[in-house]
Amino acid sequence: MLLNLTSHRATLCLVTILMWGTMVDCLIKAKLRTCGTTGFCYRNRAFADDITSLGTDAHSPYTIIQDSILFSEGNSHLHADIENTNNKILFTLDVTILQDNTARVQINEKTPLHQRYDDHARHTLDNPLRPVSPSQVQKGGEKTMIALDDTRALVIYSQPFKMEFLVDNVPVIIFNDRSFFNIEHLRTKANHKPKMIKEPSSPDVMQDTTKLESTMWAERFVNWTDPKPNGPESIALDISFPGFSHVYGIPSHASNLDLKETRGGPNAYLEPYRLFNRDAYMYDLDTPFPLYGSVPIMYAHRKDISVGVFWMNPSETWIDVTKTRSKDKKASSTSKTALHKMFGYGNDKMDDSTAVTGTQTHWFSESGVLDIFVFFGPTPKDIVRQYVSLTGAPMMPPLFSIGYHQCRYNYGDEEEILDIDNSFDKNEIPYDVIWLDVDYTDGYKYFTWNKTSFPDPLRLQKQLEDKGRKIVIIIDPHIKRSNAYRLYREAERADYFIKSPSGDDFVAVSWPGPSSWVDYTNPNAINWWARQFAFDSFTETSENVQLWNDMNEPSIFNGPETTMEKQMVHFGGWEHRDLHNLYGMLMHRATAKGIRERTAIPKRPFVLARSFYAGSQRYGPVWTGDNIADWGHLAASTPMILTNGISGIPFSGADITGFIHEPSMELFTRWYQIGIYQPFFRAHSRYDSEYREPYLVAEPFQTLTRAAIHRRYALLPYWYTLFYNAYRTGTPMMRPMFFEFPEEEPLFTEEDQFMVGDAILVKPITTEGAVSTNVYFPRNEIWYDVETYFCITTPGHTTVAAPLEKIPAYQRGGTIIPYRERPRRSANAMQLDPFTLVAALTTKYTNNTFSCVSLHEDPTGTDATDFAQSHQVLTIERIRILGLKTQPTHARLYAPDIRPYKDLPFDYDNINGVLSVGKPNVSVIDCRWSIVVV
Repeated sequence: MLLNLTSHRATLCLVTILMWGTMVDCLIKAKLRTCGTTGFCYRNRAFADDITSLGTDAHSPYTIIQDSILFSEGNSHLHADIENTNNKILFTLDVTILQDNTARVQINEKTPLHQRYDDHARHTLDNPLRPVSPSQVQKGGEKTMIALDDTRALVIYSQPFKMEFLVDNVPVIIFNDRSFFNIEHLRTKANHKPKMIKEPSSPDVMQDTTKLESTMWAERFVNWTDPKPNGPESIALDISFPGFSHVYGIPSHASNLDLKETRGGPNAYLEPYRLFNRDAYMYDLDTPFPLYGSVPIMYAHRKDISVGVFWMNPSETWIDVTKTRSKDKKASSTSKTALHKMFGYGNDKMDDSTAVTGTQTHWFSESGVLDIFVFFGPTPKDIVRQYVSLTGAPMMPPLFSIGYHQCRYNYGDEEEILDIDNSFDKNEIPYDVIWLDVDYTDGYKYFTWNKTSFPDPLRLQKQLEDKGRKIVIIIDPHIKRSNAYRLYREAERADYFIKSPSGDDFVAVSWPGPSSWVDYTNPNAINWWARQFAFDSFTETSENVQLWNDMNEPSIFNGPETTMEKQMVHFGGWEHRDLHNLYGMLMHRATAKGIRERTAIPKRPFVLARSFYAGSQRYGPVWTGDNIADWGHLAASTPMILTNGISGIPFSGADITGFIHEPSMELFTRWYQIGIYQPFFRAHSRYDSEYREPYLVAEPFQTLTRAAIHRRYALLPYWYTLFYNAYRTGTPMMRPMFFEFPEEEPLFTEEDQFMVGDAILVKPITTEGAVSTNVYFPRNEIWYDVETYFCITTPGHTTVAAPLEKIPAYQRGGTIIPYRERPRRSANAMQLDPFTLVAALTTKYTNNTFSCVSLHEDPTGTDATDFAQSHQVLTIERIRILGLKTQPTHARLYAPDIRPYKDLPFDYDNINGVLSVGKPNVSVIDCRWSIVVV
């Protein structure tokens, strides 16, 4: 048993928790490590600095043993040995060419003292890898070339080791371009040979005690000592993106969409970006410090191409970003066929006439193996598709989950829940889900009910279900240590808890006091956990109950940086340091499995998780954590959610109005207005905040908030379609501007406006007192205000009105958006309501016919016909056509049962050019109809 209470801070907070059941700010605002206080980060930065200081004399000690190069599996796989010439340690290089413009690069020790951790791949990767044979391979001299096709290839250099990934003969990604590649091979302390340096006061004397090596076998932080029984084992590599000015990704940070530099440069950070999941209560803004999740994927984008890398490693990881000026490496037209000229490949004459900015990155992880996927694009949407084809498609959510969620830490009892539910109805504000935080349990024992506050949970669930509403309850990974608690007894008896190095259960402090943590790397523990959600196990629950996994970083009140000590041991003997960032995702997976399997016919689960990693998109949404009710956090939510989306996790959002502190009524209103255009739409607030349900606020704020929520519900058909497209392709619903307009350079750094799908441009208002704002409208497009239908045709920056009652949002010409405009209490109540279609015309509009086409992959299959049969009543009740410059004389409906046609009623707004065609009442299932406007 391990219970570290030596810290005065930890002890003080523990007493407060046990007395009041309340987490206090002193604990969660824990001191964070810097690179300088993290041994492997400090060593790898110093290694890079040493290499850089040598200038042109620098070279990497790693070389490929030429005779070891071997192709197999139809040339889709290359194997070679790499030698560190400084110490003669051997490593293995494996390069695999995969379908869809993707390559995998793996480097591991050839004969390690023991296996390095790579077990995470079976959790992270969701689909079988499909190698493909390249169009050509060539070995010769010190270079090996693999051509994927006529435009894409990679070149491996042997002396020293380097890899170039090329498109049209131009390197777009380079590994080890700066010679920072470094693997700390496994060793014992006894056979370690210290690095000898000169004693500054006596140049003739050599010493072996340096700061670089003082943390190799143990390091101390605040009051915690981290013993390192395996010694140093980090991996590091520099990855350059020549010719790219902008890189994106690597959530989660409260930072820019376009990643900042970290080692010099304008407005640069002083620290690398860090990926290390932690409880980030009241997190600061504009820092590279880590938050709750980690997805080690990075995009590089310029107007002609996007490329990406996925650094598949769940241990603590740091990334430096720097920018540089370099020569334009566009190949001359005479070298376009160099794919077939092996020895000229990658060394063509360059056109030196143009200087461009390149981006250089340096990645280092604490342990594991080097395992990188490279994506050739060529567009941002291609990158995210290539990524989710490996890590899994985003989950297709149940309809209710994209409606409005009402949450508070904490609602007190059944009576309060029902009062809130009725108050939403009385005030004509729709919602779909109400949430319960930890106090619904019996003394923080999960899978139990506090029967004083919730005497009849099934009755409560039934009353909500009758209105088409759900209830979400929280379940965390820590288990109260009490022999009176069934869950604890079962887990302890079956050995399902994470262990301390001594072999005892790991014990630390969380909500219940002394607790242990379920080990979700244990297959038996996963199945046991999933069974807990069965209705005969988690009694007094029904299908109405959905789940929320919080505190799964894991958050530990008396742990270093409020999380688990790295020397703790998981199933298979792996240290927590090896898989820290994976833990939350594994819990998320186990919970989703339980919800899905608790019914005879599996149903799509809804499980929200706070901590996440690559692959979490398969199991449900995430959110940006414990934010603050201020304008800065409102503004920061946009780039944070956008970054999650392009990193494969599209279903995310921020706590509406801010979790901590009190919002002004202006901020309250603006936050709801933004929230309706974010994928996960939940209001949440802390235990000591004023009640701020939207029906409680004064006018005009209540009316404005109600209108915003109603717009969200009217747009649910569009949102649901976007979620389906994300499930199929990975393309996020909420997108950076450059995702839709990848050639428009002013949008590459744009993060305070965004697209919802391809049809709606949104410009949030994030400045107090603003009544106007500046919107950038992409060129060659027509845009229509979604409320007034006013048309904007001028590209570039335009100042638009934005009084408190308005959030600027614009429909793109050439798109059709489906709405359901009848006010209802929930998404479930809207499912058979008719549609209104809003069609926005472009300048190229010439066809005056609207028709229906089925897009189902198998329209005659059983699934399609069964669905069609159950939705025969669905119709279109209205069509609005925006941008129609002249008033028509007729709107005629043609259908098989109408001869020859039917004239439809319509209205025409000649000021804004809007035609409204009423009562076509045509089917959305049977597409044998058309409407002609003449």
